[in-house]
Amino acid sequence: MRLTGGQIVAQALKAYGVEYVSGIPGHGIWSLFDAFLEKESNIPFIQVMHEQSAVHLADGYYRASGKVMACSTSIGPGAANTIIGLATCYTDSVPVFYVSGGPATHMKGHGVMQEIERQQENAFPRITEQVTKRAYKAGRVDELPFIMHRAFNTMLSGRQGPVHVEVPMDLQTEAADVSIHPLEFRIATGVAYPDPVAVERAAALLLAAERPVILAGGGVITADASDVLSKLAAKVGAAVSTTWNGKGAIPEDHALSIGAIGQTGTSCGNQITAGADVVMSVGCRFTDWSASSYRKGASLSIPPAKLIHVDIDHHEIGKNYPVEVGIVADARATLEAILALISDQQSRRCLDRRQDYFARIQASKSEWERMLAPRRDSREAPFTSQSPLGELRKVMDRDGIVLAGSGNTQGAVKQTFPVYQPRTHITSGSFSPMGWVLPAALGAKLAQPDRQVVAVMGDGDFMMSLPEMATAVMNDIGAVFLVQNNRGYMSIRGGQRKFLGRHLASEFNYHKGNGEPYTADLSEIAKNFGLPSWKVNEADDLRPALERALASGGPALVEVTTARDAAGPFVTGWWDFPSPEYYEKEQAEYQAGRALEQHL
Repeated sequence: MRLTGGQIVAQALKAYGVEYVSGIPGHGIWSLFDAFLEKESNIPFIQVMHEQSAVHLADGYYRASGKVMACSTSIGPGAANTIIGLATCYTDSVPVFYVSGGPATHMKGHGVMQEIERQQENAFPRITEQVTKRAYKAGRVDELPFIMHRAFNTMLSGRQGPVHVEVPMDLQTEAADVSIHPLEFRIATGVAYPDPVAVERAAALLLAAERPVILAGGGVITADASDVLSKLAAKVGAAVSTTWNGKGAIPEDHALSIGAIGQTGTSCGNQITAGADVVMSVGCRFTDWSASSYRKGASLSIPPAKLIHVDIDHHEIGKNYPVEVGIVADARATLEAILALISDQQSRRCLDRRQDYFARIQASKSEWERMLAPRRDSREAPFTSQSPLGELRKVMDRDGIVLAGSGNTQGAVKQTFPVYQPRTHITSGSFSPMGWVLPAALGAKLAQPDRQVVAVMGDGDFMMSLPEMATAVMNDIGAVFLVQNNRGYMSIRGGQRKFLGRHLASEFNYHKGNGEPYTADLSEIAKNFGLPSWKVNEADDLRPALERALASGGPALVEVTTARDAAGPFVTGWWDFPSPEYYEKEQAEYQAGRALEQHL
């Protein structure tokens, strides 16, 4: 059939199962956008207020559902605004399809409006190359069907991630005799199975261990391996800790769940994992925040602990820790293979031998609960970072989805808000940009319209994507926004005070006046956007406000007045952050911690 470049892209997206596209039109892409209005390629379009949010929205959609969403922008500034979103997806291995316009092929290099061309003609794809699995640039209309199926193959195969396809303006309008290539005949099927010898070695190590821990990363959730992980843990009596993106890989009310590890992990997660003699890491790449900057005994001790490292990407094996067994394979297939090798008799012997270990796990969990409870159950006003989360957990469904913004809320949610199913805790674990959580929550609600979706964020985070409340209202996307207003970037201020002893530019104040704290009336702003909203200053009003917001049926906002000096998440691990030489005490403490780092 004869199709324009715009029709090819739009029809391929529809044929490949894409249900939504988000973005903002512009002169560089509107010919392609026009194809979304045609019957053969009609896909609902979510207009956002900022192009960065278009990618974040598609990101949240995938994390909540495991299904790919597309996003699209014009050229120039509109395209450049996607970089933070693409980098977030790339570092967290989230597949998102991004298509942009580009200068016409006969105009490239001449400095047309919004072209970057001083070092290379039409250089924008050179930028996206660094934050995508691959950036494609169409040169002819008739190669677009090939580019489309290759882009989906790249995006969804192996270690997943975003892709970028640039379609020049003239190719969006020109036509060729082409057909859309069926994806099922062009994409890798099945999974990568582990080497049987490596599986036998891994099983033997788990059986012989005295204090085994399974560390679950985001790869467990991507591979839909959560149920198998829980079965294996129960069969061998292994404790299960998680990374940020692994939270939800095991129900957090499971007897063997010990919470997260890392700088703001749980005390039991760090203690038990650091004391393990065998660690089986599944779908985890050992970032510094999850591994406490590799300081021995803070979150991990490898060596002397022996590491079984399972990951779909060979790049991660042995990168930060030496491995006893390295397995490059699908997480679910690997866990199933190990589980099949362990007999019921072997399981009984393991569990009998590990009764004392199980008791230590429970004691450590009880100690963490005693540590957490005063902040979580506090009736203070202004609020602690944790108390709104305790109330939120009481009113949300077990399968409700919580999204955590960056900063104090991200660590507080990780520590304080238990989740029980995969894809019900969503956060930007690696790149952690402010402004991510509000649009990501819109994507999550689009993906799971019948579930409760709540985005938790600080006021500084909220300010960076505040206009997307309009997107929520215009499209009637019923996510709830819980904004903890402490009038500044308090996680940054806390870090500055800890490592430097003073702070700069992290409080919102009247800098040219009396120095008093400044805040906008966020709940009133939300009302002006069309959202029902509540401002909560007293503990007795918190739960009713949350219940009303969740019952409203549409987008809603709850602003919670949070104390500036309220303690953020507990720092149970360590972070490698040097202080300037003129801070002698802080420098001495830093050097002592750095001397214990194992990654080198």
